[in-house]
Amino acid sequence: MTQKNYLVIGGNSGIGLAIVQNLLAENHQVWVASRHKSTELGNISHITWDVQEPAGNRFENLPTLHGLVYCPGTIHLKPFHRITREEFLQDLQINVLGAVDILQAVYKQLKGSQNASVVLFSTVASTLGMNFHSSIATAKSALEGLAKSLAAEWANQNIRVNVLAPSLTDTPLASKLLSDESKRDAAAKRHPLGRFGTAQDIAQMACFLLSDKASWVTGQIIGVDGGMGTLKP
Repeated sequence: MTQKNYLVIGGNSGIGLAIVQNLLAENHQVWVASRHKSTELGNISHITWDVQEPAGNRFENLPTLHGLVYCPGTIHLKPFHRITREEFLQDLQINVLGAVDILQAVYKQLKGSQNASVVLFSTVASTLGMNFHSSIATAKSALEGLAKSLAAEWANQNIRVNVLAPSLTDTPLASKLLSDESKRDAAAKRHPLGRFGTAQDIAQMACFLLSDKASWVTGQIIGVDGGMGTLKP
């Protein structure tokens, strides 16, 4: 397998960490950008970046990139009338504007590979109306629109852009939603396949989209959700 260069934003925990571990297992070169470096990643190349701040020149010395994954996310699950403007803005900053910032920052490195893949993350709540998800659904829907537009604009540069839209996944971000057995049982029953997701469920699909096996896939919003987004058994 040819070694490739990948940049994972938010690769220090949860789904991002699982993606990094899978890529490393395939002997690829991986850079991780996050606020803090995970102790599970050893001596991996790490770039300190809070996606709520401008990227600046942090990424200008990276080599040609064959793939970019943007993993940061938020969960502000509240009734709409209780969500503050600041929380809406934070969701937009972390989920959308941070992605815009890094995509612009490494565009030249992606273009230079002549066969790059970008993987972004949405949520099943963007298409399936769900109580208390108005802020995150708004932000992730904007991200989906960005991805569709970039997939069209960058197609002639052989940069593929796709989005994964998971349902509830067992990660640190969702820990409060799966904090006891009753919550875990209820979450599992909401999914047609009878369980909530794992980080590996999502990571394996992300790594597929990064690979040459998905070389004819772009502009797609792919649900990795145990059937929740489309099925009602």
